[in-house]
Amino acid sequence: MIKIKLSDLLGKHKMTQKALASAANIRPATVSKMYYEEVKRIDVKHLNSICRVFDCEISELLEYIPDEKK
Repeated sequence: MIKIKLSDLLGKHKMTQKALASAANIRPATVSKMYYEEVKRIDVKHLNSICRVFDCEISELLEYIPDEKK
């Protein structure tokens, strides 16, 4: 599973979802879906914009967590 760590980055930078949406030029609804990890697909342009705003690596935004084997 892929974990979206947007809430961690927003907290670390003391930024609201609305401020990020404005700074990254992303629709607020899209930022909200990413924040609550409800998004099905992520546009590479959005990842680039978020990394630019936070001056971070992609690994600070996304994390791979192996699924449990059944």
